[in-house]
Amino acid sequence: MPLLGCIADDFTGATDLASMLVEHGMRTVQLIGVPAPGQPLPEADALVIALKSRTAPAGEAVAQSRAALAALRAAGCRQFFFKYCSTFDSTDAGNIGPVADALLADLGAGFALACPAFPANARSVYQGHLFVGSRLLNESGMENHPLTPMRDADLVRVLARQTSGTVGLVPYAVVEQGAEAIRAAMAACAREGKRYAILDAVDERHLHAIGAAAAEHPLITGGSGVAMGLPANFRRQGLLPERADPAALDDVPGLAAILAGSCSQATLGQIARAREALPTLDLDPLATPDAAALASAALAWAREHLGAHSAGRPPLIAASAPPERVAALQARLGRAQAGAVIEAALATIAAGLRDLGVRRLVVAGGETSGAVVSRLGVRSLRIGAPIDPGVPWTRAEGDGPPLLLALKSGNFGAPDFFTKAFARLPGAKAVHP
Repeated sequence: MPLLGCIADDFTGATDLASMLVEHGMRTVQLIGVPAPGQPLPEADALVIALKSRTAPAGEAVAQSRAALAALRAAGCRQFFFKYCSTFDSTDAGNIGPVADALLADLGAGFALACPAFPANARSVYQGHLFVGSRLLNESGMENHPLTPMRDADLVRVLARQTSGTVGLVPYAVVEQGAEAIRAAMAACAREGKRYAILDAVDERHLHAIGAAAAEHPLITGGSGVAMGLPANFRRQGLLPERADPAALDDVPGLAAILAGSCSQATLGQIARAREALPTLDLDPLATPDAAALASAALAWAREHLGAHSAGRPPLIAASAPPERVAALQARLGRAQAGAVIEAALATIAAGLRDLGVRRLVVAGGETSGAVVSRLGVRSLRIGAPIDPGVPWTRAEGDGPPLLLALKSGNFGAPDFFTKAFARLPGAKAVHP
């Protein structure tokens, strides 16, 4: 029976969280969407339900998240985690606050912590403000997400705009003292009527301490970093045995490819680096704003280049673009339609690549990943070893043949992510520029 039940507001965020739990000893399966009532669930220590709710209307996001919580409670989970992005990106109308409010109400709980810190990926919280490296988030270059821009680094203020409750702060000076001090500070916030507290965290010691302090909390909210302290709680309670290799995956032979839809700075840099080593096709939805036409041209190109896999050179198909190109496309088609064209094209390409024999696929971008796994009919992902922090290989099961998928958040991964990803699989060949 699973111990921890998690709800993630996008697909790559779900994989990021699941990878963290596997790294700290929990066998973890990611479910694509809310399972149907009575649907058998895979055996795991933790279940992560991946939703596509980050950019949905608040009411829709709340409904999906409540349904996910009900499924996880029915599965027997003992504690629950609401995962959102480590950049806390949302809008003033939600969806972080409204979803967390609804989950707390359904659990009959009155308080939850909120901590998006992930030091391994340069996200830290200090005095309630979110930093990327040494820069405030809103000055970091990551503030201009095309759908959920984040231009206020004061998380207390941001969350307070999204909830009818009040928001407190557990500052660095308290967090540095360890789990007991954190537990006492959160209890004080709850007694004062605070519904949430933002917790500072600047290194992994803090995240482990926060996890220990929240052992009895029905609901925890945050980025994947704060989850690293949770498996130890279950071990201390005698509920989680030591796992020899929670990241073990069965291999899936086949061709390999890469799809990129994220327009983040990190992904754009990874694409630039990959051009030195991999055959690369740039889709231009501004010139061809038709998903079917884009997909058809891309698959024709892919047929010519998939043979390069034998030399360790998987083809890369990218719809990523710098901010000025994104703005131009949105001005022409509208924000929603611009995103829909790219997602539909890449999802169609993914299905076509599978028909061509691709069984190992890297996908960059949360919205892109959601569209791809939906088109491929994936129902669950068993989580394997990481390529980079927050980005593991997974074995996908669903309507078609098994696949090995790596679903990468746009902002995650080292500059050489695309060129090294396939070298992290059994039997794969490394790529050398």
